[in-house]
Amino acid sequence: MKNLLMLLLLISVCSCAQDKRPVLGETEFQREINAEYKDATTSPLKDKDRKSFRSLDFFKFDSTYVVKARLERTPNSKWFNMKTTTDRISKERVYGVLYFDLKGEQYQLNVYQGEELMTTEGYENYLFLPFLDETNGIESYGGGRYIDAKIPEGNTMVIDFNKAYNPYCAYNDKYSCPIVPRKNYLKTKIEAGVKAFGKQ
Repeated sequence: MKNLLMLLLLISVCSCAQDKRPVLGETEFQREINAEYKDATTSPLKDKDRKSFRSLDFFKFDSTYVVKARLERTPNSKWFNMKTTTDRISKERVYGVLYFDLKGEQYQLNVYQGEELMTTEGYENYLFLPFLDETNGIESYGGGRYIDAKIPEGNTMVIDFNKAYNPYCAYNDKYSCPIVPRKNYLKTKIEAGVKAFGKQ
């Protein structure tokens, strides 16, 4: 009888575990973003999309797209109004310029600092790296993608394009997202990070 109870208990535990689908993803970043999008309290997805959500579509992880960039700070840069997808304006400044090599070619990107985030607890060192590339509108979201960064201690910064993600607007038009400045267009395909939503 005792063994039967243990067996029934194990069966019920196993069936519950099967109901909870594991979070998918090849890398820690992929698993983290999938967990966020799966969770109703943190997901930018519309309810109808979240209910059937299993995973975002990603380019395969490629270490070629992890680059070491030289950071040239621009301490005297002026604050400007970065346009968003709504009437909201995001007060930003160019924190610095990142210079890097990718597949034998040289590129540069402006990295931005938000005035509001500087005074937000936990985001004082946050930098915003939005970019456009030649996959936009085909394999990746047409409006470009973002990478989160932090102010480094020295004059170098690692850019991991495998961690490039879509603005929330790519999933739900209720969000207000900064529009990527044209200056941050890379004339190459960045085949890394999150792909366009719904094109699996």
